[in-house]
Amino acid sequence: MTAVHQAPTQVLVPETGQLAPDFELLNQYGEPVRLADYRGRNVVLVFFPFAFSGICTGELCEIRDNIADFKYSNATVLALSVDSKFAQRAYAEHENFGFDLLADFWPHGAVARDYGVFDEASGMALRGTFIIDATGVIRYVVVNPRGQARDFAEYRRALSSLADQPS
Repeated sequence: MTAVHQAPTQVLVPETGQLAPDFELLNQYGEPVRLADYRGRNVVLVFFPFAFSGICTGELCEIRDNIADFKYSNATVLALSVDSKFAQRAYAEHENFGFDLLADFWPHGAVARDYGVFDEASGMALRGTFIIDATGVIRYVVVNPRGQARDFAEYRRALSSLADQPS
């Protein structure tokens, strides 16, 4: 009998205007966080490769230091990586992050796969950001290649368009 190996199905990155895939993951405290529970609020999903890595820390610290921009737009930040909840907690405490870090640990990278940002070769999430409006519809998407930080000014532009929408 010959074994047939098929390449994994490539999941496309959801586009603006599509309903965001729902998920439930544990945050850094082991509490379940479900995307659907945020209906009525805007959500900024920030996928990052690994806790304690240089570019990721810079990006998340910029969010931390400018959290008022997100609050002004009635937006909750949820940052996700394939790290365990234990690594997420140590990272959040070390950097004083006041937002949830979600563990897409098991099944490994399942949510990143659903959003089309899981890199099978390296086992990590790519730098993907999805801004989701209060109805659960994706309004902004960016996926940066490995080693390239996201532009915070783009967040501000995307968030300002949400601030003008009723929630």
